[in-house]
This record gives sequence, C-alpha cells and structure tokens, in this order.
Amino acid sequence: MGLESIAAASKTASAGHMLERAGWAARAFGDYSQRDVERIVRAVADVAFANSRRFAEAAVAETTFGVVEHKLQKNEACSRGLLEAYAGTDFVSPRIDADAKIIEVPRPAGVILAITPSTNPVASVYFKVLLALMTRNAVVVSPHPMAKKCCVEAAELLAEAAVAAGAPDGVIQAVAEPTIPLVESMMADRRTNLIIATGGSGVVRAAYSSGNPAMGVGPGNVPVFVDHSADIRAAARRIVDSKAFDNSVLCTNESVLIVEESVSDSLIREMRNAGAVLLNRQETQQLRDYMFPSGQLNTAVVGKDAAVIAAGAGVRVGPRTKVLLAPFDVAVPDEPLTHEKLSPVLGLITARDRAQGIATARAIVRGVGAGHSAAIHSTDPETVMAFTARVPVLRVVVNVGNSTGSSGLGTNLPISMTIGTGFAGRSSLGENLKPDHLINCVRIAYNSDSAEVMPSYVNQDPTRNHTTPVPVYPVASNDPEAVAAHAVDQVSRRLAASSSATAFGVSTSGGADQGLVREEIRRLVAEELSQLIKG
Repeated sequence: MGLESIAAASKTASAGHMLERAGWAARAFGDYSQRDVERIVRAVADVAFANSRRFAEAAVAETTFGVVEHKLQKNEACSRGLLEAYAGTDFVSPRIDADAKIIEVPRPAGVILAITPSTNPVASVYFKVLLALMTRNAVVVSPHPMAKKCCVEAAELLAEAAVAAGAPDGVIQAVAEPTIPLVESMMADRRTNLIIATGGSGVVRAAYSSGNPAMGVGPGNVPVFVDHSADIRAAARRIVDSKAFDNSVLCTNESVLIVEESVSDSLIREMRNAGAVLLNRQETQQLRDYMFPSGQLNTAVVGKDAAVIAAGAGVRVGPRTKVLLAPFDVAVPDEPLTHEKLSPVLGLITARDRAQGIATARAIVRGVGAGHSAAIHSTDPETVMAFTARVPVLRVVVNVGNSTGSSGLGTNLPISMTIGTGFAGRSSLGENLKPDHLINCVRIAYNSDSAEVMPSYVNQDPTRNHTTPVPVYPVASNDPEAVAAHAVDQVSRRLAASSSATAFGVSTSGGADQGLVREEIRRLVAEELSQLIKG
C-alpha cells in the first residue's frame, strides 16, 4: 500500500471515529429535556452571534466570495435570528391531542452529516448546527474545501459553547480536511442517520445515492418579473440591492429580469439611479464570452464585485457599479445569460405583456432552477396568481428582493440556508429547511371508539433534566477494559443522581435489597456494554 493510500485510509478511519463519537453524543442527547435544549441552544446562538463579524471577515478572506457586511447579516440571522424565530417552540416534549386521542413523541434523527457550501459557509454552519441542537441531534459538519478553515473554527467554537452549557461531548464536530472520497464514505456509513447536502448538483446527487436518508436541494436560477402595475422605483431599488447582496452568492439571487415592455424604459432608468449599468450589445457579448467561455460558468466571477467582472470582460464601468444588466432577446437554453450566474450580473429581457412575461419566466426555470424560487413586482393579485400557477417553483416572493426574501429575511418564510426544490427539482425537501424536518414523531394512537377512554398523559415526559455536563466521549470501542470501566462509571452516575435507587425500582436500605442493587448494577453494566459495542 502506497503512502497516499495509507493517508486516505487513515482519514477514513478518523471520519469513522467522528461518526462513532457523534452516535454516542446523539444517544445521550436524545433524553434531554426541553429546558436543557433551550439552555444549550441559547448558549450556542449567543456565541455564534458574538462572533458573526469575525467569521464574516474570515469567510471572505478564505473564499474571496461576497461582501463582509452582507455575510455579517446572514450570520446574525442564522444565530440570534433563528433563536428568536423559534423561541418557545418545543421540538422535544410529547404533544397531546386529546380529541384525536393521539400522542406524538418527537424522535431525533440521530447523527446528521451537514455538508456546507463555499458560497455561504459560516451561515450554513450556524444554521445547521442550531437546527440540529433544537431537535437533540448530533451534527458532523463537512465544509467545502475552499471554506474549511473558517467553517471548522466556527464549528469548534460552537461545540465548546454547547458542551459548556451541558451538551454531550461530540454533539458538534467538523471534518478538518474534507475530500470527495472521505465525504462519500461518510455519506454511505451506517452510522450516518441523515445527510443534509447544500452545494452543487454533484454533491446532492451523491447524497441521494448514498443509501442513507438525505435532504438535498437543486440549483437556483431565479426569474424576476416586473409588470406595468408595479411601483417601478421601489422595484428597481429592491432588485438592485438584492442582486448586489453578498455579490449574488446566494442561490436565491435574481438571475434574469423580465420586464413588461410598457415600463421597461422607466425601470432601467430607476435601476441606473440605484447603481446598475446597462450594457450595450457588444459589451454584453464580451461579458458572455468571459463568463461562459466554454458554455460553463467561469468560476472566477463567482461572488466578485460587478466592476471586477466588467474589467475581466474588457468592459469599462464605474468602480461603484453594483449590478451589470446584460440584455438578450430569446429565453432559450442555449443562451448562457438564462443560466445561474452567482455574481452581480443580471440577464435582461423584455416582454410585450403579462402572458409573455410569465411564459418567459416559465421557460427560464424549466431550463435550470425548477422547484426553487421566483420573484414578481406587481400590485395585481390576478397577475401574481397567474405567475405562481404557471412558473414551476415552490416559493414566489412579491415586492421584495428574492436573495433574502426566499431565505426568510424580509418575508415570513422560515429563515433557511437550505431551500427545498421539491418534486420539480428532484428534491425530497419541498420547503425551506426547518427543525421539524430533523425529527420523526412516534404516534401513540388510542381506539377511536368513544367508549374507550384515553387516560391523561399530562406530565408523562420521557425526557430528563441535565443540569451538569455529561462525561466526555469515553473510550475507543476496541478497548474492552476501558469500555467496562465506562459502563460502571455510567451506572454509578445514574445511582448518584438519585437519592435512592427507586429510579431502578429497588431500595438501598441494605440486607437482601443490597443484592438486588448489585444485580441491577450487573444488568445495567451489561446494557451499557451492549450499547457501546453496537455503536
């Protein structure tokens, strides 16, 4: 075996140890009470929020994508913003429906493998970690190699805060040196209970073909339609600001602007006032050649300033230019400007009326971006409804920038860095990812006959309070002596946590009862050993 093969095998083994440790943490975390979960989530969210600027700067420095101030906004939204959005929501305690005679008991997924992108690195780490903690799951973050340093540092900081607040050691981990073979092996590992994949189509397809449950999302390619009824000045400002937000690295950024012909001149004038530059045909061709040299997007433009992209294409614009408007004539798949650009370049096409505008938006999304999102600026509910009915997407935002609107900022959609594309986009997720997606509920269902009475389940909660941190991840599973010692230690802690052994159904008063206690300890040791070995 060569050195490279040995190194690869070592990394795979290390990843396996991470999943083993995460499994141990998930089993421990699974019996925490809602009160404990709230304490841990708040502690982690507070640390994340306090370090939002630090990691916004680190992400831009490491990836060269985006704008620090905008990444700061996303980091804050995915820390304190999430905490506030779900404040008072319980994903832990049983839910009782006395009328239906059904009790729902939330059950965590277990170990979540969270694959995060280079375009929204730390915000995605914050988001997926907090959702995992809210639902008592352990999470292993696998960052994009271009953003591994900032993501690993962020995950480690959040892990420290979680453990300090009483979470099991290993509940948050990160892969320090991610590679495609390593991530694929973790996806397929039986100890991975759920994959949440945010990134390119390749990684999403790999997640779905791994053999483990997965939630992945398809690419965005957002059409935005402005009709004659819109507030043109407001629409222009909102579109420019949204397209310039974080230099368009969000998959929700507007890709193609479709404007009704009767208001196109006034809209373009207002967009110029807001910081956009309209390119002529020659400049548009230069930009097209630079951005899509062989039919594929030139990654050198991703997340860069508009002026930098223009210079690369040999086009002169002012240094404060926010957005480049690139007009084209026909929305067909062969036109590169109808595809996702991940940069502040906005394709522009006019439509003679509402029907043609909607048909154009439909054609763009059917080419790339099905199931994702679209935007419309209109005051006519009939137009909005017709647009929604015809364009195959799962979220349509109205009179707001789509970059943030479809992500739950500026709208009341769930705040999310993972945008489900549903059946049209070949995704198992049809809405913005939220905590509900990371649990299943076991349903206790009583006989519906009114003569069969369901007893009260008030105060019947299987969770336990944990006021002190649990022990660190104990030992390697191939060390029998250490495993046995850990098992005894766990039993001792259980006994010490109670003033008597009544939690085990026995007394500690002495005599024959002492034999029962010893027998109970032996049983529990065997149980602990069995669980550790199975893990």
